[in-house]
Amino acid sequence: MILTILAAGAASLVVAQAEPAPAPDPERPPAEQGVISYPPSAFAEAAPDTAYDMVLRLPGFAFDKGAVVRGLAGSGGNVLIDGQPPVSKNDALDELLKRIPASAVARIELIRGGAPGVDMQGRSVIANVVRARTGGAQGAVMSSVHFINDGRVLTSLRAEGQAEWAGRRFEGSLVYGKGPDDTLGDGPRIRFGPNGEVLIESVVDGDAGGLRAWTTGAMESPLAGGRLRVNGAYMRTPASGEITDRLTGGGKEYEYYTNVRLQRELGGRYSRSLGARTTLEAVAFQQWNDVETRADFEAPGLRRDFDLDKAVTETVGRVTLRRPLSPTLSLEFGGEGALNRLESHTAFTLNGRAVPIPAAQVQVEETRSEAFGTVTWRGGPGLTLEGGIRHETSSIASTGDVTLEKSLAFTKPRLSLAWSAGGGRQLRLRLEREVGQLNFDDFVASSSAVSTGAVLAGNPDLRPQQAWVSEAAFEQRFEGGTVLVATLRASDLTDVIDRAPIFVRGVAVADAPGNLGDGIRREAIINLTLPLDRLGVRGGQLRGQGTWRRTEVDDPLTGQPREISGLRPVEWEAHFTQDLPALRTNWGVDVLGGYRERYFRLSEVETRKVGTWVVVFAEYKPRRDVILRLELQNLGERNVQRIREIYVGPRSDGRLAYVDVRDLEYGRAVFVRLRKTFG
Repeated sequence: MILTILAAGAASLVVAQAEPAPAPDPERPPAEQGVISYPPSAFAEAAPDTAYDMVLRLPGFAFDKGAVVRGLAGSGGNVLIDGQPPVSKNDALDELLKRIPASAVARIELIRGGAPGVDMQGRSVIANVVRARTGGAQGAVMSSVHFINDGRVLTSLRAEGQAEWAGRRFEGSLVYGKGPDDTLGDGPRIRFGPNGEVLIESVVDGDAGGLRAWTTGAMESPLAGGRLRVNGAYMRTPASGEITDRLTGGGKEYEYYTNVRLQRELGGRYSRSLGARTTLEAVAFQQWNDVETRADFEAPGLRRDFDLDKAVTETVGRVTLRRPLSPTLSLEFGGEGALNRLESHTAFTLNGRAVPIPAAQVQVEETRSEAFGTVTWRGGPGLTLEGGIRHETSSIASTGDVTLEKSLAFTKPRLSLAWSAGGGRQLRLRLEREVGQLNFDDFVASSSAVSTGAVLAGNPDLRPQQAWVSEAAFEQRFEGGTVLVATLRASDLTDVIDRAPIFVRGVAVADAPGNLGDGIRREAIINLTLPLDRLGVRGGQLRGQGTWRRTEVDDPLTGQPREISGLRPVEWEAHFTQDLPALRTNWGVDVLGGYRERYFRLSEVETRKVGTWVVVFAEYKPRRDVILRLELQNLGERNVQRIREIYVGPRSDGRLAYVDVRDLEYGRAVFVRLRKTFG
């Protein structure tokens, strides 16, 4: 019954994406076995240019590029390349896929529930891009121009290439370009008193953007009976923003901030067979991540200055052994070790006088190790059962403003089942204990926006958030390419991380990240792919996804249940695309749904409401090696509201001081890109 309700809700919500559903490869394993293989011919009408374009067109699949966490486990997205996750964090998965030409793809496998020898990365559905050994060299050069409604013209240049020779592959890319921040714009601001009286009226003029200066490269080669891949990246990403707030009646408030991030990484993977049945995979990864943040705020009689210098290093090694025990039973086991270091220096001044902040000067070192094992059993046709266990230990030591040492240990079991029942139906079940990774950003002081005065304390004495997760997913594939996937997920949380008060002699004086105790997260997700040929729209398709989320934790100030900060109650996106092969064109509409976020602090509740983003695009191929893309962005002129409820003292006292509402509109923009391929 609940799946029927969710499906009906999705059908009314979704106006989805992509091309006509690609046809599976009849020579590959059938869908009932959990693997659907799509050859290049399945995407021929869409004429995709890269592997990324092809992945976005997989029916019933929602691309996820992964999360930036410490360690390698859990950091990858839901796409493998030649059966393996990338050994990279700063070089995002979508960027890697965009560098693989469509002509270099042998097939894309959609793996549902698991497959022999495939590391599912803890996910129930992943895609695997299998590259062809084409030989020779291929490359592309792209130039783009972004016309912003406020008069800015931002340009970008990108070059990439790959070459194969004697079983070796070389890849590289260069990116240099500017981009906007579409959450800032122009609009009114009003501050209301506790009785609704207007205290301040003003007009805000804000714009921000950044620069990407990135160099990435990789090399693969046979070595000692196996295969070695080495990749590296050097990425400099400065960004800045300027906000001028002109007050009615005279005067102004002015904020300027810069954020300069420098990321370097070097990673490698070596894999080979050990005998006839055992394979070895060894991975090593090193990254350096430096961030400099400066934020200055000026108003009549007031000046705030915030400075943060942070350096993070990470060293990770991981070894995995895989061995089939029988035609239906396979074993995987191994271990991972990591060393992470953080050094942070923070300064905050108010009208020229230094203001002390908890955890302003901190040095943190974490050592972590994990042992894991997984057994996979493939029963009758379409049945896969996977059981696994991971045990993690870590020690954290902090010096500077916060001195502590502590050790942590967690056991993380996992059990999953996938059953293909025939008729295009598959049921997937999962029960798992998840343990989140501690975020180094929570360890140090930070600024949420100097204009608000909300300088946030850090807290190295955190425990990671844990959850028992129960998940059920039902997938139905209909004739003609329609795919419906409904997922229900329940998470029972322990040690929820959210903002918590800092007490000095029994008085709450600030807030910092803290563990609030137990909580819940409930999610319902619908994914729908609907070809439109039968409705008379030749080459058209609707595709979309919607997520409904309910969270709850006891507020540490009021003791009453509330939602968890930063988790959106509703998220959705919808896409329409139509291929017009005779015109060598495809066009479409992308809609990214609006959302709400809420944050609970000591003396403030901040709410961010972001409107719906609408893009109309068209791609034209005058020749096979030239693509011209035009995007009309933000046609609905999305607005971003920031609502701050400020209290006198802790908000649990209920003494509202004022409500500040800022409503900014980014405006429409035009994006043009020309891509030329070689080889």
